[in-house]
Amino acid sequence: MSPVLALGIAAALLALATVAGIVLRRRDGRRRDGGALRFDPADAAATELGARATLVQFSTEMCARCPQVRRLLGAYASEHDGLRHLEVDLTHRPDLSTRYRVLQTPTTFVVDGSGAVRARFHGVPRPQALAEALAAV
Repeated sequence: MSPVLALGIAAALLALATVAGIVLRRRDGRRRDGGALRFDPADAAATELGARATLVQFSTEMCARCPQVRRLLGAYASEHDGLRHLEVDLTHRPDLSTRYRVLQTPTTFVVDGSGAVRARFHGVPRPQALAEALAAV
């Protein structure tokens, strides 16, 4: 293989990786919809969802960022009317990770009053991204 061709291939791969990184960073780990998922409040040992929306946090006991997300979502829910925060510990309910397609913790769902998952966040959600997702509910 000629050095020019190898250099061209390396430059193309670098450009592709840069574009992919920019796209992933802009998405903030958020999906605009939940992929037609419906959340059952009984899975979080709750009787009902929030009147406006519910922030459902999936976590595990060994998750390092889950306490930070718990505080963030709890504070956010207490500041907004009709908003509720529920936490599901996948350590004790691993079957739910398959049902809701949770591949990492923390994962947060924004669920409307009917139980439809309207957005999902992977990792620590930014308050601005939460506000945008809740405005769409």
